[in-house]
Amino acid sequence: MKQSILIVEDEEKIARLLEIELQFEGYQVCKEKNGIDGLETYCKGNWDLVLLDIMIPGLNGIELLRRIRKHDTNVPVILLTAKSSIADKVEGLDLGANDYVTKPFVIEELLARVRAALRVGATIDMAPQVVDKWLSAGDLRLHEGTREVLRGEHNVELTPREFDLLVHLLRHQRQVLSREQLLENVWGIDYMGDTNVVDVYIRYVRNKIDPTRQLPELIHTVRGIGYVLKESL
Repeated sequence: MKQSILIVEDEEKIARLLEIELQFEGYQVCKEKNGIDGLETYCKGNWDLVLLDIMIPGLNGIELLRRIRKHDTNVPVILLTAKSSIADKVEGLDLGANDYVTKPFVIEELLARVRAALRVGATIDMAPQVVDKWLSAGDLRLHEGTREVLRGEHNVELTPREFDLLVHLLRHQRQVLSREQLLENVWGIDYMGDTNVVDVYIRYVRNKIDPTRQLPELIHTVRGIGYVLKESL
């Protein structure tokens, strides 16, 4: 059965190019020109992947992404954006996007990212849905099944990517992990973005598990290498 891809892109030439190339690769493709129609079409279908332009009329790509993630946290979403700063890319990833492609893009690279995202999505679909397991370090506790995170008695709200990063750090306590290792295991082996996105997300997680900066530090920087989670240096 063909994998299905929804394209939400208002630039007709780009949308048509994507449609032709993806159909040639064997995918079933549907395209919409604005966020409102994109949301309606998404809700009606069972999509394996969404290619989503940020600057679209009706309902912008960021808002459409938020609504998709409320419905489904697993379907891969790749953002298409003309913006090139790290802050813009991180914003999209933080909202639940799996990857991004900056315009103008090389079609071979985009197709490679599509294949990579679909592989990750297939792995998630095959994974057990409930994991009854707590991970902990000091007074920090995380439940993999319910996705609860507690620091002492306080709940910690994490985005999906922040949660996955903290899970990996907790599973490998006292092990120094390089940025490349974290990218491979949290973002996926085929992720082709910037390694400094790891530093941004480490900062996010640190701020959320210790917003007052008065609790014992758990995530430590190992200069020149990466990061390690442990109760004390």
